[in-house]
Amino acid sequence: MPFVEVKVFEGELTQVQSKELIQKITNSVTEVTGGKLRDVTWVVINEIKSGNWGVGGNALGLDDVKKILAE
Repeated sequence: MPFVEVKVFEGELTQVQSKELIQKITNSVTEVTGGKLRDVTWVVINEIKSGNWGVGGNALGLDDVKKILAE
């Protein structure tokens, strides 16, 4: 049974965006694995507290994501 874990910053996604992301990921997985696995495809969105995620030795936060989106 497929299990997909998505990590985002706390507050990065709205409820509508989370729902859409879950639907689209499930659709993508079942396109590859077959429709019979749709009902047992798990998608979990974990929210990480801003500043508790690091890349290249630097702590990142929700403000960094907003800056990227604004560019």
